[in-house]
Amino acid sequence: MVRTVMTVGGEPLTATDTFGVINPATGKVFAEAPDCTRQQLDKAVDAAARAFVDWRRDEEPRREALRRAAAAIMESQDELADILSAEQGKPVPAAAYEVSQTALWLEVSADLPLPREVIQDDETAYAEVVRRPLGVVAAITPWNYPLLLAGWKIGPALVAGNTVVLKPSPFTPLSTLKFGEVINAVLPPGVVNVVSGGDELGAWMTSHPTVRKISFTGSVATGKAVAAAAAPDLKRVTLELGGNDPAIVLDDADPAAISGGIFWGAFINCGQICAGIKRVYVPEALHDDLVEALAARARKVRVGEGTQKGVQLGPINNKPQFERVRELVDDALANGATAVAGGKAMERDGYFFEPTILTGVSEGTRIVDEEQFGPALPVIPYSDLDDAIERANATHFGLCGSVWSSDTDRAAEVAGQLECGTSYINSHLAIHPHLPFGGRKWSGIGVENGPWGLSGFTELQVLYTARSRW
Repeated sequence: MVRTVMTVGGEPLTATDTFGVINPATGKVFAEAPDCTRQQLDKAVDAAARAFVDWRRDEEPRREALRRAAAAIMESQDELADILSAEQGKPVPAAAYEVSQTALWLEVSADLPLPREVIQDDETAYAEVVRRPLGVVAAITPWNYPLLLAGWKIGPALVAGNTVVLKPSPFTPLSTLKFGEVINAVLPPGVVNVVSGGDELGAWMTSHPTVRKISFTGSVATGKAVAAAAAPDLKRVTLELGGNDPAIVLDDADPAAISGGIFWGAFINCGQICAGIKRVYVPEALHDDLVEALAARARKVRVGEGTQKGVQLGPINNKPQFERVRELVDDALANGATAVAGGKAMERDGYFFEPTILTGVSEGTRIVDEEQFGPALPVIPYSDLDDAIERANATHFGLCGSVWSSDTDRAAEVAGQLECGTSYINSHLAIHPHLPFGGRKWSGIGVENGPWGLSGFTELQVLYTARSRW
């Protein structure tokens, strides 16, 4: 059985206790990961704090180190992709793409500017605003995109001059532990420390007195707990939480032309993506045509183990999420919904669920009101556009939304009315390192990516030089 190590202070670190990692394609444990103790976490945080003293000083060496880390990741792409596919379930090509995107995010982060802004330059004084690093960052990542979201956090944190203690989800620790080994071969000791464990470890990290910033991606409930843990000593936080993204189809759209974008906007990564389409509002006159176009894709898409050639969707990552998706679909069916495609778990080992298109649902049904985070999509007819916009916004979530139309100006006017961090037009999930990403309402606090994300890993300092005498 595969056994792995943590990386602390640039050195491998084992643990007395381990926990099993399940391959979601089989439902069986295939590896063991270290279960970090509180004393080992203290050691990791201390290593990060000691590394911070020198790391913060020189900007250009930090940028060069990030570029070396990106290159090292690409040199290990195949190995990382195989590990990621085995523990997360996504097809190997998708896992390899995630590895490449992780490297890209580090490369882009290496070039992000840290400007010094002159705000006064006269006979009285010279004043400029500079950005300073915060210190030790606790980065906590989820199980759907463990490597990519580590890159989102590590890249800007490091270029700003911070050091990091990184904890992956206990459902997908292996690829991140290997990632830690890979990048530590080219980074100074202690700059990035990688530990693994369960929810208790996360709680220790978020309450640790040395940690000055928490960057967390995960559920709303855990995000609220993180915010509460950060409050006593006023740690800075960035929280990227859940979403219940609406897609609104306008009456001039062509169902056949948009069905591909909507389908993959909902079902990419087996629907396990916070910014994916979770519900579709479509004019009554287009409803049946769009439903059938989506259902045809759902019936045709190839579902299987990620190592199999040609597989497009893998299993749901873990048993609790598998049971949640099944519960939400069963609830919808019990309350009058129709599964035009799918509708049940697949009869095989592992956590496979049929790609599902649901009709006959509306607000008040759990799969419409909640975030399903899986391969099931409700399609809801509407007769009045203003009503559809109001229903799309009637949620605690506010991550992303999209509008689909042959008239992009009209679509843009509708998109501007959506209460979310990103409004797409004729697209969904266009996520790039230069675009800020964050949510409104319960979908998060702060943003990631680009100079906006970088600023979240810094604090402002005013340098004021008087030029006049008393």
